[in-house]
Amino acid sequence: MGVLDYFTASSPDDKRREEVRTGAVAPDRSERKRCWEARDKYFACLDRHDVIDPVTGEGKAVADKNCAAEDAVFGQDCATAWVAYFKKFRVAEYQKKKTLERLQREGANNMGADSAIKR
Repeated sequence: MGVLDYFTASSPDDKRREEVRTGAVAPDRSERKRCWEARDKYFACLDRHDVIDPVTGEGKAVADKNCAAEDAVFGQDCATAWVAYFKKFRVAEYQKKKTLERLQREGANNMGADSAIKR
């Protein structure tokens, strides 16, 4: 092994991280924790810059400019499919929250999950 090979060779940890990122293997507990921490830091950055949707439009431009470092760690520490899911889930949760707020303002009754029509 030459000197250059020594510095460019990937470690077993790098191989495992890449396998998790691509979905080839499932993440273990510590890898999931690292992913969620990276997600939370990225989302905190988005919150600081009032970005709901970091994937499209103006939100993407603001996120790319201000949260690129956090996004890079998020993408490195989580499976690619998880990153896409979490970003979409963020938008869906925001829309759900806004819909519930609108319904409450309009006087809708909260039926709850446990209230079922009994025959």
